[in-house]
Amino acid sequence: MKVQEALKEEGNNKVEKSELLFVSFNQDFGCFACGTESGFRIYNVDPFKETFRRAFRGGGIGIVEMLFRCNLLALVGGGSSPRYPPNKVMIWDDHQNRCIGELSFRSEVKAVKLRRDRVVVALATKVYVYRFSDLKLLDQISTQVNSRGLAALCADPAHNVLACPGVNKGHVRIELYDSRKSTIVAAHESDLCRLALNSDGSLVATASDKGTLVRIFDTHTGAQVRELRRGVDRAIIYAIAFDPDSKYVACTSDKGTAHVFSIQSHHTTQASSEKGTAFERTNSNTSSQRHIASSPPNASLSGRGGTTAQGAQPNNAKSNLSFLRRVVPGGLASSYLESEWSFAQVHGLEAPTICAFGTQPNTLVLVGADGSFLVSNFARGGEAERLTFAKFLNSSSDTARGGGGGESDHQTTASTSIPPPQPTSESPSIVTGASEPLPIPPSQQTSP
Repeated sequence: MKVQEALKEEGNNKVEKSELLFVSFNQDFGCFACGTESGFRIYNVDPFKETFRRAFRGGGIGIVEMLFRCNLLALVGGGSSPRYPPNKVMIWDDHQNRCIGELSFRSEVKAVKLRRDRVVVALATKVYVYRFSDLKLLDQISTQVNSRGLAALCADPAHNVLACPGVNKGHVRIELYDSRKSTIVAAHESDLCRLALNSDGSLVATASDKGTLVRIFDTHTGAQVRELRRGVDRAIIYAIAFDPDSKYVACTSDKGTAHVFSIQSHHTTQASSEKGTAFERTNSNTSSQRHIASSPPNASLSGRGGTTAQGAQPNNAKSNLSFLRRVVPGGLASSYLESEWSFAQVHGLEAPTICAFGTQPNTLVLVGADGSFLVSNFARGGEAERLTFAKFLNSSSDTARGGGGGESDHQTTASTSIPPPQPTSESPSIVTGASEPLPIPPSQQTSP
């Protein structure tokens, strides 16, 4: 998540005071990385601790993407004094304390995604796919205007799946590279706001800029398999995450609430994609609905969700008024009455927040743009039990001490001539027990 953009989008008046520029989980959600005005930091989730930090003299990092717990990272400059140009992706080897490759573009880099054999770069209207070993261009995809840099890459080496916006509004394009197949999903009628793949790339979850619904689709067939309701008033979705076993989906928004949904049941939503989209369009113009909370109204639900028996799978909350759909005409009311609401929630989030499922059962990890770290247990349903809270970035002074286009709009360079940053006293490895670095050959330049 680009912190500054998220704060601006929600109209937060603390935009200029934030030293945190970027925050993102790694591929297995066991770590998260932060880009700041003076470098980057790596944190372990369980147990929570700062594992490593790299400080650059007057150099902000606007994007830092980890490769599991390896010593290789992708860096993009950002902030008031960027360490690198915002149109370049730098491949940083922390064992060597220098950049060993770069990807140059004609426009700003919106996002970078990594897996062991691929580098994916999202620009405003293009997504590029490179082979990691030699930075050779493998694919390029045209997209709808993608200011948020939406792209999801399956990290499982057995499933090579990429999801990104399509060329039409609200459409998702899914590349199944193993089977050489593309799937186009008409997910929403309005612009996409967020998307995420599950661990094996078989499911993709999407949300539009209306923020009322999260829809889940089969990546091979494009069929909608679930429709989940965050709320009925408009919201900005900051993150969507699957748990490793695809039993749950969570999302966060500017309403200050994280929602957890159960998706393990084989029951699929009865509402069609068209019906759900029509609801979003109608609701955006219906001010009388704005009083309805983003969490399910307790007085109208069949239960708060949660486990009904020890070890049982929790059920999403549904309306006790669902019998009215027999007499109420279709459209807005029918869609609302048939909705699946979250069975567990975390309220009181004070800043844009990303989410992931923890290593412990039934735990949700939340990392905020205000430097907050929170772990909650959602097993009982309803309001989740808060287990751990910490502040990993307390103030701007703490950070300052931090020691701590077209086909021709890009260029690839693997080089030994990039000057390394000033050395620090920190250990050169990011995480103990890191994977072996991937080889990148010396001095090579290609163009498409």
